Amino acid sequence: MLLHCTVTGSGQESLIFLHSGLQTGNLDFAFQREYFKRHYKVYAPDLRGHGKSYVKDLSLAKYFSDCVNDLLETMDSYGIEKAHLIGCSLGGLIGLKFAKIHSDRLHSLIISGITSTRPDHWNALQKKDAAHQAALLLDEQAVHYFDQLHLSDSKKFLQETTETDWYPFEETGDIRSIPCPALLLVGEEKAQEVRGVIDYPEMNDHFHVAVLPFAGHLVHQDQPISIRNL
Repeated sequence: MLLHCTVTGSGQESLIFLHSGLQTGNLDFAFQREYFKRHYKVYAPDLRGHGKSYVKDLSLAKYFSDCVNDLLETMDSYGIEKAHLIGCSLGGLIGLKFAKIHSDRLHSLIISGITSTRPDHWNALQKKDAAHQAALLLDEQAVHYFDQLHLSDSKKFLQETTETDWYPFEETGDIRSIPCPALLLVGEEKAQEVRGVIDYPEMNDHFHVAVLPFAGHLVHQDQPISIRNL
């Protein structure tokens, strides 16, 4: 499907931001998009089922593969031959999979909010996240906000992430096939994500890593100026 996309800037090279879960292209990476539009043509798509990229039956079953196809179709529609791809959390997972399949379409890859291998206490982490998401589903104000933000059923999307073991460790656990220059950004507060600082450079010489202090899962929000200067 063709993704709804916000486009700014007028540089010769293209830069694509992939937002985190339950965000939109127009909301996420606002600080970075404002900075980089001075030098790049900046694209901020709404991922499948988010914002104005409507999907009637939103499911996690083939979600990441579908999102890769969506991104490729969207790049083709804008005539983007190659781009710098940046993604966090959900967007980072999609960016990682895209780089494995379509590395010829990328100048570089920057990802954050990624867990490289399944931690021993993953079930406990999932239960904690599920409790937080369940509370969101009971918060009428939050549900109303997401309903206004997304044309698709964001409530169903949240429920699926709490009820299924959806995290694609088969993708994050092996990045050896990615040939383009890549950077993994990690917030020091997320111990399970810091593991990637060791794993990824050992798997792939193209991967560089940076650990940012006083930052958690959403590194670009916690340390926006630091990321701009990398």
